[in-house]
Amino acid sequence: MAKILVVEDNSQMLASIKKCLEMEHHVVQVCESGSDAAFQLNHFDFDLIVLDWVLPDTTGIDVLRTYRATGGRLPVLMLTGQSTIEQKEVGLDSGADDYLVKPFDARELAARVRALLRRPGSVIPDNAIVEGDIILEPRSRTVSRRGAAVNLLPKELQLLEFFMRHSNEVLSIPVLLSHVWPDESDSTEEALRSTLKRLRRKLDPDAEYIQNIHGAGYVFKHRPDS
Repeated sequence: MAKILVVEDNSQMLASIKKCLEMEHHVVQVCESGSDAAFQLNHFDFDLIVLDWVLPDTTGIDVLRTYRATGGRLPVLMLTGQSTIEQKEVGLDSGADDYLVKPFDARELAARVRALLRRPGSVIPDNAIVEGDIILEPRSRTVSRRGAAVNLLPKELQLLEFFMRHSNEVLSIPVLLSHVWPDESDSTEEALRSTLKRLRRKLDPDAEYIQNIHGAGYVFKHRPDS
């Protein structure tokens, strides 16, 4: 089962696609405009996008280009009523992973979706901790940001995991030390600051995911501007 965003402005076609994907046991979120698609992608997590070329306020190509330019890495199935090689070339060059020409059979749509979801890294593991564009997988002890691996030392990873499990909570220095450095001789504020400095640099020195709250501690915000 996957969570799929379907962007299509034809209500009849939208209902048909939604029904087809739900019969495959997927969770389906629908929208009918490029602006709504951008909102959905900025605020919610999905496993795959089904994107129509023609939208009322923009084009699917523009939505796709913006999404890829901002680091979006989900598989995208582009829909269009045109079958020219030139248009397919534009779609694929803009970042689409596959292309389906209307009208199409529901079985082909389902098969294309299954194929895209089988690609490595397409579906986020159930145990993963996801905050914005950062994914931490506790079992494999791996971290990625916008699809790119982030190589962390053990303490850096432990600290990030604790922050992500308590996103938007102000965590005091004693709380951080007691959970990340329990009963250890190097459980000091200096050790915490040093680990924080490295972690911030590895995630993105300009993003400010981990913010200092003067006199209170630190807070992790998966959307630094929120």
